[in-house]
Amino acid sequence: MNYRHAYHAGNFADVLKHAVLQRMLVLMQRKEAPIAYLDSHAGVGLYDLHGVEAGKTGEWHSGVGRLPAQSNSPLLADYLAQVAALNSEGEPRYYPGSPELARRVLREYDSLQLCEKHPQDFALLKDNMRNDERVICHQRDGWQVGKALLPTEEKRALLLIDPPFEAEDEFSQAVNTLQEAIGRMRQVVVAIWYPIKAEKQLKGFYQALANSGAPKLLRAELWVRPADNAASLNGSGLAIVNPPWPLEEELRADLPELLKLLDQGGGGYRLDWLIEEPVVAPAPGKKPRKPRKA
Repeated sequence: MNYRHAYHAGNFADVLKHAVLQRMLVLMQRKEAPIAYLDSHAGVGLYDLHGVEAGKTGEWHSGVGRLPAQSNSPLLADYLAQVAALNSEGEPRYYPGSPELARRVLREYDSLQLCEKHPQDFALLKDNMRNDERVICHQRDGWQVGKALLPTEEKRALLLIDPPFEAEDEFSQAVNTLQEAIGRMRQVVVAIWYPIKAEKQLKGFYQALANSGAPKLLRAELWVRPADNAASLNGSGLAIVNPPWPLEEELRADLPELLKLLDQGGGGYRLDWLIEEPVVAPAPGKKPRKPRKA
């Protein structure tokens, strides 16, 4: 109940999370079928980088503040366009959180369901989304999203699990929520955002993800400092279930460029599969079937 994302809006971890989220939603729209977007810990949706909270930390200067106004990178192009649309020329002032990004990119027949428990943030979220009939805001515990909101009426959905990770059990709760989600809607795209401090703290989380029973799970990480200091946020990652094609190929091409923009010395990135989609055994006399593209 104490966490307020306004202090951290637009930092380097937000850049990775929101650029990938934006790209996934764009890729999913290659099919005409409607999409449901669900957010477990939505925050307020829109942030003032010149406000009191963001001004106290200034974290956005080493995040979105380092990015160019435009890019040819598939990963960054749409994301930067959405940031630019909220700001006049010069350094950014207003920053779109995940609900605002999703609201802007989704189509008129898609839907959004946003969960936020913090009373003050929920009121701001509801106010920021008030003119969009596609959006439903829920003042509830985000860990209930799998049981409460899935399956959706839409056959296609993207769930962002994005807790503050202030409590020790939030890594296990994230995996539990993932399992509940795929148990109720096997084809749902799920993205779990997580912080990287000391990598040894994440070993149990990685193992739990690998044992989650997800159909396929891609791990994408970027750290801007050596990931060996448990006292500071050095990077972040996304564990992505059922990633839309060709997200993996785009990340492999664009993560090096993103690292160059955000690196503070000793940074790096990783992209690999914690769960690979199995190759379907062929019928006698036929070739093996390649994994299906999402």
